[in-house]
This record gives sequence, C-alpha cells and structure tokens, in this order.
Amino acid sequence: MAAAIRAASTSLTLLASTSSSSCYYHSCPSIFSKLRLGPIWDISFAVTPLSSRRTKRMAHSIARATLGLTEPKKIDLSKISFAAKEIELVEWKGDILAVGVTEKDMAKDENSKFKNSTLQKLDLQLGGLLSEASSEEDFTGKAGQSTMLRIPGLGSKRVGLIGLGTAVPSAYRSLGEAVAAAAKSAQASNVAITLASSEGIATELKPTTASAIVTGAILGTFDDNRFKSETKKPALKTIDIIGLGSGPEIEKKLKYAEDVCSGIILGKELVNAPANVLTPGVLAEEATRIASDYSDVFTAKILDEEQCKELKMGSFLGVAAASANPPHFIHLCYKPPNGAVKIKLALVGKGLTFDCGGYNIKTGAGCLIELMKFDMGGSAAVLGAAKALGQIKPGGVEVHFIVAACENMISGTGMRPGDILTASNGKTIEVNNTDAEGRLTLADALIYACNQGAEKVY
Repeated sequence: MAAAIRAASTSLTLLASTSSSSCYYHSCPSIFSKLRLGPIWDISFAVTPLSSRRTKRMAHSIARATLGLTEPKKIDLSKISFAAKEIELVEWKGDILAVGVTEKDMAKDENSKFKNSTLQKLDLQLGGLLSEASSEEDFTGKAGQSTMLRIPGLGSKRVGLIGLGTAVPSAYRSLGEAVAAAAKSAQASNVAITLASSEGIATELKPTTASAIVTGAILGTFDDNRFKSETKKPALKTIDIIGLGSGPEIEKKLKYAEDVCSGIILGKELVNAPANVLTPGVLAEEATRIASDYSDVFTAKILDEEQCKELKMGSFLGVAAASANPPHFIHLCYKPPNGAVKIKLALVGKGLTFDCGGYNIKTGAGCLIELMKFDMGGSAAVLGAAKALGQIKPGGVEVHFIVAACENMISGTGMRPGDILTASNGKTIEVNNTDAEGRLTLADALIYACNQGAEKVY
C-alpha cells in the first residue's frame, strides 16, 4: 500500500504539471452544461433529515447565485480536417505552404542557391525569392526562426520557412504550433505542412512525425475564449501533411493525435475555468458527461457527502467541511469493448477546485491565492485522459479514474489546525496545517483506488 501511494504521488505531480494550462471537437453539448443523469451512473441518494438537506441546498444555491452570475460561452469550434498526401509542393493550392527546415537544409552553394533539392524546386518556382529572402533576413533554420512570403499568382498565397534547428523529435510538434500561429495571423483556411528533408526520415517513423506535427497544430490553434466578451472564430479548416506518406496507417496515427489532443484540451478548459464556475459539482457533471458520451466503455459513480461518510472518508470530508459547495467523489471506470482484461490501473487526480489554505490561509506576496483554481490540475489531467481513452478504446486494460473533488475554504464548520481526522483505512491524521489539503484528499482517494483492485496507481 505504501509503495502504491508513493508511486501515485510521483505520477500525480507529472499529470498535474502537464495539464496546467474539451472539448476540442464539440460534437457534444458545451462543457459545464447541466446534464441529465442516465441509467449508466451508479448514483444513490442518502436519506438525511429534511431540514438538514434543505439547509445544505440553500447554502449551495446562495453560493452559486451570488458569485458573478458568470456562464461560459457556448463556442462551437469548427473541426480541422487533416489529410496525409503525396503531391508536388508546387501543385498544392491553398493559403499557406509551410516548410520545416533544419540548419543543414539551409546550406547554400557559391551562388547563394539552396543545396537541398526540395528547396531548390520551390525556389525555382518562386524565381529565387525564397533564397533571396532567407539571406536578407539572416534565416538559418534555427529553432524558433520563421519567414513568410506572400506570393501572388501561384497556387499557394503564402510560402513560409519554419526553423527546426537540429530536428530533434520535439521540433516537429513545435513546427505544428508555429504553423498554427501563422495561420491565425493570416486568417488562413487551408494550410499545408511539409519537411525539406522528409526523405531522410525512416519510413516507420514518418507516421509518428506526422502525428507530432498535427498535435502541435491542434494545440497551437486552441484558444479558450469562453469567458471573453469578444472572440474571433478560427478560420482554419484543413491541414494537409505532405511528403510523409499516405494511406490507412498514417491516417490512423493522425486520428490518434486528434483523440489525445481532445483530452488535453478538455484538461486545459477545466483548469482555465474560474472557481465560481467550476465547482466540485460541475466537475462531477463533466465526469458524468464523459461517461455518457462513451457509454460503450465507461460507467460513472458519483458519491455525495453522505455516501462518503458511509465509506468513512474522514480525511477527504475534513477538507471539504468549510465550503458551501458540497464535495463529490468521482469514479469513472473504463472497460474495453471486447477481449479479456489483462491489467487493472487507476489514475488519481487532485480535485481542489479552489484552495484558500483554510485557517492557514494563503497570505502575502507570492502566495498565489488568485491562481488556486489551478489546484484541480490533477483531476483535469485525469478526466482529459478519460476522454481520450473513450475515443481510442484500447484493449486488455481496465482503468479507474478517481477524483476527490471539493474546496478548501474557511468557516465555522471547517477543520482547524490541530484537528485529528480519520481516513477510510482507519489511520488517524493530525492536521498541523490546513493548507496540506492535497495529501488529505488524496489519502482517501488512493485508498479507494487500491480497493478497486488496481495493480498500479498513478
């Protein structure tokens, strides 16, 4: 058990860090919309005295009704269509033709002409403008460099060179991000991306390279404008990947990149949402929506406060005690659509939708209390992974996604420094600092994960 908790703590740090900062393809209702709970959710309601339930409902409704009346905009992002093609660059027609180049690709002969065959052909078609512009702008192909030419009268309105440096694997994702930025600036609808030395990439690595470019392009295109009064709708409609192959294998890899990115973007949207919008209850609604959208592989169990008491989750409930927004314990379970389960895993994410520190309140310069909506970054990563998994549907693995969602606030009902809490495994915990809320909520979440029979907890 101790080893499992140590492993989980390490992995949770990684998950949370990758998610700071969905629906990328909004074929479903907008995030944070109210949901009807269908029959797939194992939800029960504990019976408490009527006066107690009424008081808690009233406190919750008051908290939700007076905090700015903010509702996120419903933004319909048009889907970007990706295609892998094998055509001559000069034959492609669209808004931007972007060529990823290394420092080696930019080598020139004694006449200041490109030695690279791909750049030679393109420069010839452009009447030498590409080599001339790269010399004038001292463009050498270093990572972060770019140059863009507007070319009238050709199939492509603009031709750009994007520096890759020495072309390490991460450079291909950066290429996609740079092209997305250029497309935003130019309000481009149709873009093509290629590499000056694509023939130098091993055949078996080309699908992975294309996938990295697409990942960068999707994430580079994403803007979270739900809380802005004025927004622009993205113009980008299609991205063609040229020179890295075509056919079912590479198309499958591009689809995989899209699925993973949709999960990443969900995580970004969850983390970006302010605490007056993303309460523990809304986070639970988002989890149930994932289960509804992918009901062929997911089931959801959302435990309320009374059900958590029945499981003796004193560590989790101690943190949640001060907030007017009630806690929700989230458990999504993925099972493959067919085939035997070979391994059971659990992903556990920290779910503090706001953390003021409790009675040990965060104060003073650098305390970052205004950023404590980010304290649910672990849960955002977990739910993002769940969404991606629901689309990819891997076989042979059962995965439990677990989040203890609550707020760490201050009130007369909250835990105090020096209080002793009892976790669901019977261990007692003396709270010397109420701002140690993460380990308290994760304690009951990790115990719950181990009780699901998970062989590994992350």
